[in-house]
Amino acid sequence: MRYALSLGCATVTLVCLCACSNMSHRDTDTAVGAGTGAVAGAVLTGGSGIGTVGGAVVGGVIGNEVGKK
Repeated sequence: MRYALSLGCATVTLVCLCACSNMSHRDTDTAVGAGTGAVAGAVLTGGSGIGTVGGAVVGGVIGNEVGKK
């Protein structure tokens, strides 16, 4: 149950953030990275909240760096 809730929250957050049309390319990359990282963190840690947040942070940083191009 906790795993499904974490995964659902991460997915909803990703969809909501990606729906903002006035975001710059870098902001979009950061949001997508954070969402993807949150899902990956939840999957890899079995739905742990700390794993989900950690994955979101790492993914956001990576997405931000990718968006610098």
